[in-house]
Amino acid sequence: MKKTKRGSESKVSEMLSEYNFDYSKSKPNRFAKTEKQIVVQIDEDVAKVFSSSEKVNTALRTLIHSYPKRNSKTTS
Repeated sequence: MKKTKRGSESKVSEMLSEYNFDYSKSKPNRFAKTEKQIVVQIDEDVAKVFSSSEKVNTALRTLIHSYPKRNSKTTS
């Protein structure tokens, strides 16, 4: 860490109203949670029935479990 000379204190200027960042040099955060989310648009009448995305997901999971299970064939 560099030490500054005494007497040459830098003045803190006021914040600008807008800053321009160069996002072309940015890198993705490798520590951020990488969970894929898919956005699906539903019709207005369906949206009136479900008040949250959790309720939609619960209904869809129930529907998925009601389907007959497929036999998955693996080729060796």
